[in-house]
Amino acid sequence: MKSKLIIVEGPQGAGKTTLTDYIRHSLPYTNLYRLSGTADNSKTGLSKAIKMYDDLLSYMKTLEGTDINLLFDRTFFTEENYCRNGFKDYSFTEEYNKLVKRLDDLDFDIYYINLYMDDTSAFGERLNREGKAQNKYAPFKVESSIKQQETYMKMAEELREISKNIKVINFNTNRPLEEEYKELDELLEIKEKKK
Repeated sequence: MKSKLIIVEGPQGAGKTTLTDYIRHSLPYTNLYRLSGTADNSKTGLSKAIKMYDDLLSYMKTLEGTDINLLFDRTFFTEENYCRNGFKDYSFTEEYNKLVKRLDDLDFDIYYINLYMDDTSAFGERLNREGKAQNKYAPFKVESSIKQQETYMKMAEELREISKNIKVINFNTNRPLEEEYKELDELLEIKEKKK
């Protein structure tokens, strides 16, 4: 049985931290990585982003067959989303397409979980919680999260069409957590946990 490689993406305020924490503590032998990308949104940031994500895919490759599950709270999909939405002064699409191909070729059970909220008014409450680290070029705003969500939905549709091994899952986080956790248990085949 292959190890799982799980990428959780979604707009600011969609619930990535909550769900990745749940998966990390529910799925045995799982390493959780939280990525933020580079702070440089100028054209010089492109080479930094390319290096970061090229190295990340190389790292993933080294962990094939190690019986370790990899769980990512954001990856290069965020970079592409932010570029498409004009938060960065460069295009990342050429590199993004290469990274998707490399990801698709990895020897893992690969899950791309795209978080969204069917009631976007809930973004306001979630984005205003204390303790959230602010992004200097993509500030927390409801309108920004809605725009990001629209782009992520389009990206998920595109990914479903071009990938052969990546399971693309659109996951609604506008529900009670117990429902979300139950669905994750089924999707990721998380065995019944001790009470």
